[in-house]
Amino acid sequence: MAIINTVASWFIKKRMHQIELFIKYPHEVQAEWFKRLIALGKTTEFGRTYDFKSIKTPEQYAERIPIHSYENLKPYIDRLRTGEQNVLWPEEIKWFAKSSGTTSSKSKFIPVSNSSLEECHFKGGKDMLSLYINNHPDTEVFDGKGLVMGGSHTISEINNESYYDGDLSAILIQNLPFWVQLMKTPNLSIALMDEWESKIELMARETMQHDVTSISGVPSWTLVLIKKILEITGKKNLSEVWPNLEVFFHGGVNFDPYRDQFKQLIPHAGMNYMETYNASEGFFGIQDQANSHELLLMLDYGIFYEFVPVDELEQEHPKTLLLHEVEKGVNYALLITTNAGLWRYLIGDTISFTSLNPFRIKITGRTKSFINAFGEELIIDNAEKALAIASQKCNINIIDYTAAPFYSTDKETAAHEWLIEFEKEPEHIEFFAETLDNALKSLNSDYEAKRYHNMVLRPPIIHVLKKGTFYAWLKQKGKLGGQHKVPRLSNNRELVEEILKLA
Repeated sequence: MAIINTVASWFIKKRMHQIELFIKYPHEVQAEWFKRLIALGKTTEFGRTYDFKSIKTPEQYAERIPIHSYENLKPYIDRLRTGEQNVLWPEEIKWFAKSSGTTSSKSKFIPVSNSSLEECHFKGGKDMLSLYINNHPDTEVFDGKGLVMGGSHTISEINNESYYDGDLSAILIQNLPFWVQLMKTPNLSIALMDEWESKIELMARETMQHDVTSISGVPSWTLVLIKKILEITGKKNLSEVWPNLEVFFHGGVNFDPYRDQFKQLIPHAGMNYMETYNASEGFFGIQDQANSHELLLMLDYGIFYEFVPVDELEQEHPKTLLLHEVEKGVNYALLITTNAGLWRYLIGDTISFTSLNPFRIKITGRTKSFINAFGEELIIDNAEKALAIASQKCNINIIDYTAAPFYSTDKETAAHEWLIEFEKEPEHIEFFAETLDNALKSLNSDYEAKRYHNMVLRPPIIHVLKKGTFYAWLKQKGKLGGQHKVPRLSNNRELVEEILKLA
């Protein structure tokens, strides 16, 4: 462990210097990556189609290359999945991250190149540790094991070549260096299992035998594992199982609704929580301050950023901004160009800048995860904050939720319909509904206007679901584990009707 700590200290000092450089010279770093990506992409079929050789500036790039959704790039990606190469990126692509960012049964398959693995995802993991240790110099995180919550992947044979697709977490675990494998738990055979319920049981039984000092994973699925461990061991909380546990590296969903549950399950005063923004398409942000939940936008990961003001998204030719043009507090859709061949790709997340020096962000929602059926423009950021306020005032905890519009009828005014699974239910659901409603009004002026005198929207409808309902829905959809999660807001009733029927 002494050797590991010495090597880690050297690496951290080196990497912190590089982070400080892109903080000091953000625009120069982004300009350099733009040139490199265009130069590398010009020999691909995509690059030849759009004549990358003649593109010299980001402005020319934006004029010539249309904004791409997954549907636009899917024909290219389908060809990659049948073994063709040099279509989008000049490296052999054998890995595809299966994205769960859709409520349909169909999945997105995001290409993962060796460059994106090394220069983006793995670099992000190293930086996560570097920033954590920089903020906590007395850490003993290397003295124990790191528990990693991962998904699974499958192997396909095409023309005697192997191709893999699955959860990003599984792809990363499979490709980790051997020395990292030695420091993590559970072992690969369990970590990559695809039958989730058996996997949780085996993960619990193996990991509880180790001295775990860190956990990495999505909060919702990590809670499932923690509860299974406590069930097996009979312990009251996780600190009794792992007394040296000191940090939970989390991402995938907003952590605020889960924060109180984790504090109850891990009552250790020295426990730390660190947020990351790591998606199938790339590693974008890391919490770099111990006392703030803002995320430092990572600018040297082989990703070139553009930003689309959300009110431009419906335009035929949306206006896009470069890093030096953004403003604080404005809602932007994230547009990326990556070292895996995603060219001006709209990933579906919305962010806003909390700081411009350095560039820090918060995730505000999804471009397709909102409720705007009545002009209220409710985004996930509003919903998460309002639920946190209502939970605190009612002294309850929420496990999971989703919401959708309820359309007016001859007898009833329209409303928002919320399906909520509580860890601890409110004593008075009417008070909870009123508190949630008032919080939404305080956070969203459009919602407040539509609620005026119940003229457009009446108070929210709350359905209390029994524990395990959302789990059952995910299982029915074949989406247990990994980065799968319940969609928070929908602008139609398809998902809500499905879950109500199941409930």
